[in-house]
Amino acid sequence: EKLEIVGLTDRKDSKFKTYSLGMKQRLAIASALLNDPEILILDEPTNGLDPQGIIQVRDIIRFIASQGTTILLASHLLDEVEKVCSHVLVLRFGEILYNGKVDEMTSKSNYFELQSDNNNLIIDLLKNNFTVDTISEVDGKIEVYFNQELEASTLNRFLVEKGIYLNHLVKRKLSLENQFLALTNQNNS
Repeated sequence: EKLEIVGLTDRKDSKFKTYSLGMKQRLAIASALLNDPEILILDEPTNGLDPQGIIQVRDIIRFIASQGTTILLASHLLDEVEKVCSHVLVLRFGEILYNGKVDEMTSKSNYFELQSDNNNLIIDLLKNNFTVDTISEVDGKIEVYFNQELEASTLNRFLVEKGIYLNHLVKRKLSLENQFLALTNQNNS
């Protein structure tokens, strides 16, 4: 049953030494599941795996979690954490820097890229009409971080009403990795 979960039933009679690293990782997960634990602790489960192995282990983790097992995943690969985890706890030297849902951490980091024929006017309008956290121009595009949640349609409508037509409008979000770096640098002093 556990070999089926990790996709190794066809190799059940193979010797361990014939297994690839990815198979060994999946077998380790299967062995950890033998007692049907309520909590499964995984430390860097995708370490050293090729892209296909990473995807397989990621899918296994999601499946196990969907069956009701709580998974505690320790990893420095924040892209992996963002793709697999629902909650995140950021620790540094035993101090909790963040504890909450992954999507809540990343949703607070939305920003816009804007561009028009008059970027200076856009910058002035945004500073005077919205609560702007930071605004800068990079490679001809304005990057603006607002202190409040704002929809792209609302921003676009506001600018059109002011006679500005954009040739570029993208709402982006910082990756969990960038959020982590900002959080740890902010708390570094």
